[in-house]
Amino acid sequence: MNINQKALNYLKALSAETITNAGTGHLGISLGASSILFALFKDHYTFDTSDTDFLNRDRLVLSAGHCSALYYSLLSMFGFDISLQDLKNFGKQGAKTPTYAEYRTTEGVELSSGACGQGVANAVGMAIAESVMEERFNTVGFEIINNHTYCLVSDGDMMEGVTMEAASLAGHLKLGKLILLYDSNDVTLDGSLGLTNKEDISKKFLAMGWNVIYVPKGNSYYFCTHAIASAKRSNKPTLIIFKTTIGIGSQKEGTSSAHYGVLTKEELERFKASLKVKESFYIPSDVRELCMASTRRGKLIHETWNQNLAIYSSTHPELYKSFSAFFDRKKISFDRILKNVSKYDGESLAKINHYTLSELAYQCPQILGGTADVSVSSMAFIDNAGSFSSGYRRGKNIKFGVREHAMSAVCNGIASYEDFMTFDAGYLSFSNYQIPALRARCAMKLPVMSFFTHDSIAIGDCGATFQPIEQLSQLRAILGNIVFRPCDYKELVAGYSINIKDYVPVMFALSKQEIPHIEGTSFEGALQGGYIVDGSSAKPKIVLVSSGAEVDLAVKVAKELRKKHDVNVVSMPSIEVFESQPNSYKNKVIPKEAELVVSIEASNDTKWLKVLGKNCATFGIFDYIDCGSGQDMMEKAGFTVKNIVKFVETKLKDKNR
Repeated sequence: MNINQKALNYLKALSAETITNAGTGHLGISLGASSILFALFKDHYTFDTSDTDFLNRDRLVLSAGHCSALYYSLLSMFGFDISLQDLKNFGKQGAKTPTYAEYRTTEGVELSSGACGQGVANAVGMAIAESVMEERFNTVGFEIINNHTYCLVSDGDMMEGVTMEAASLAGHLKLGKLILLYDSNDVTLDGSLGLTNKEDISKKFLAMGWNVIYVPKGNSYYFCTHAIASAKRSNKPTLIIFKTTIGIGSQKEGTSSAHYGVLTKEELERFKASLKVKESFYIPSDVRELCMASTRRGKLIHETWNQNLAIYSSTHPELYKSFSAFFDRKKISFDRILKNVSKYDGESLAKINHYTLSELAYQCPQILGGTADVSVSSMAFIDNAGSFSSGYRRGKNIKFGVREHAMSAVCNGIASYEDFMTFDAGYLSFSNYQIPALRARCAMKLPVMSFFTHDSIAIGDCGATFQPIEQLSQLRAILGNIVFRPCDYKELVAGYSINIKDYVPVMFALSKQEIPHIEGTSFEGALQGGYIVDGSSAKPKIVLVSSGAEVDLAVKVAKELRKKHDVNVVSMPSIEVFESQPNSYKNKVIPKEAELVVSIEASNDTKWLKVLGKNCATFGIFDYIDCGSGQDMMEKAGFTVKNIVKFVETKLKDKNR
């Protein structure tokens, strides 16, 4: 038995034993894809276990995240900080080896995995980021950035819509450093792939502008390594279709039961015996040495890169200076941004955001993002920055096309490549298309900005399909998310500041209609999530709390109510940020002694009830409104001064009965 086969056998045994010991895991892909990933790690994958953040490392994304037992076994064999004991702890609470690989939990894991298809779009984002860096900083003789992005995909990934959205974009953009490793075993959890999908994936990807390599013997290390080598020579993104056998070598081989399969202890022993493996959780010295040769190669590549970078710094001093400062966020002047966008006060927040983005881009070269074919109406684009394309990698505006789901997942990948600032944009009513990627973003705490314009029924004309009534509630329900619904430019820039300084995802809900100038707004107050924007009573009888375009309405309502009552108005652009403040601050803004606290927002979000206290009421929208002008629709929904004053007075009387 040659050493490569011996290493593969021990890798399979280690993966299977990890799953059996835990009593959970996916045996099928962990055995079936072992030759693919072993060939990648041994011969092609550039990494440095002593510095896993090495900028020019290759990226490997597990869109097929259920192969985690195999992946952890490889990390352990190749010298990452995963011990054999960590493999024994697979799936346990607090372990470095969770059942699905988690970003920032396990060394060597580039992104969290789980939902099929997300990883493909993430990988496209990484490849976009790599191409930006490559174009900007490489010169003749100095390939400062020259890494590949690999992504392991399964039959399930290939059925997901987000995969095809992202693949179509990647082919159009000619992302030649992107390689999909397709473990094509024709078996899913429910049975044969033929039960649900009979399309020709090869022709599909060829039609989308990809290079396609077909490997009929996908369980052969030899054929796998040669296919990957060939893919690396292509100037197109490459799909390698490895025809494999799920659960190969085990008693469950070739069956759907192998997908989410666990061998019994007796089955495991028979399986290991067939591989000529006698030990338990063991890596022989010769196998370890074989793997460590690749590990040393990666470290040498990194050392050589450092040496070339030192030469580059003296031969190309200006480029090196730009390279070193490329991801610097500390130099951003929010005072400058506030000053320069203040002239647009009173415009729509969508328009103000356009100028804010452009001001930020003037200061920051690392900003990159785009819209799902709505840049004209959402205005979420950067002036004088060009469009990113296959022929122009310096463009800062990405034309994602009508691919909302892939757009957000791609931006997650861009943000994870390194410290890029990135954004996506669309209509608030269609944010539902993006929820899986937005949720993944928040779970990983990736500091991406989303701009959702047309944030209420005040857009008018388009009917129920375009009416974002429940979307604010959906976005605010995502754990770790910050939703910012500003009422003017000061609050908008505060949302930017929170995203950039705190490294957290922020999703903006922005008006398309113009918003009148509002006295009393505050950048500093908005940084607290909520603050008193109108009124000065220390013990107000009524507190009106609002966000976005409805803040102006709340101020007008307060003016009428003050004929009889003490009223304060609170602008609350972000419930999440406000909730994180000390109780002393929150009680000052919304005193517990207030007889009535009323939220005024063009949504049906009940999260307000958590914030406002026991003496609260919500004034919102709880039905779709017939098509009409924005003003007509808001009036029909009851968003008038007269109607809200009546609502407040009625609630106050009810409480005093």
